[in-house]
Amino acid sequence: MAVLIDHLEARLGRLAGAWSVRDGAPEGAAQVGWFTGGVFEDIQSCATITLHRTHLVSPTTGEPQHLELLGCGRPLAGDEYGPFPGVLEWVAERLATTGRAVLRGDVVPLPMPLTPGGSLTALYAAMPVCFDDSFFSVTLENGTHVSVVWLVPLHGIEAEYVEKHGWPDFEGELTKQNPDLFDLGRPQMSL
Repeated sequence: MAVLIDHLEARLGRLAGAWSVRDGAPEGAAQVGWFTGGVFEDIQSCATITLHRTHLVSPTTGEPQHLELLGCGRPLAGDEYGPFPGVLEWVAERLATTGRAVLRGDVVPLPMPLTPGGSLTALYAAMPVCFDDSFFSVTLENGTHVSVVWLVPLHGIEAEYVEKHGWPDFEGELTKQNPDLFDLGRPQMSL
């Protein structure tokens, strides 16, 4: 696992801590790590660090998938860790339960807004394009190829747009409008 941690730390900063898998979690649930001092100043980053061990399959090809999930955002006042530790744990548990990998362009509805009183109610599975291309995946010591999936918070109207128009059109809008995807209080895009 040293290769994975080195890969994550090279962009997200030092692994400052990790939460144990909660009691009663489904088999294959992942540990979530919290990183500090990454390449983006004042951005909190969390990532799963053991999800790659869970057997997941692509719902489109049936091929095995090895993933780690990433969540990044600006710190919220009075919340040292932000919402991502719990959110990544929740998503990883869903994946472990279903055995289905989350793929680029998938939308994951949240059971409640990402932040109290907020309007980000879904997550979009994306390549972590805010980082260099070599961050998108890593090959571990045992030869396992692991993809890093960035879970980008979305407003309801944005999630609906992805579902209706597809991920290529949505990513075109992201490029055109260039919203601050690290801002957990950002306004919704004009769609």
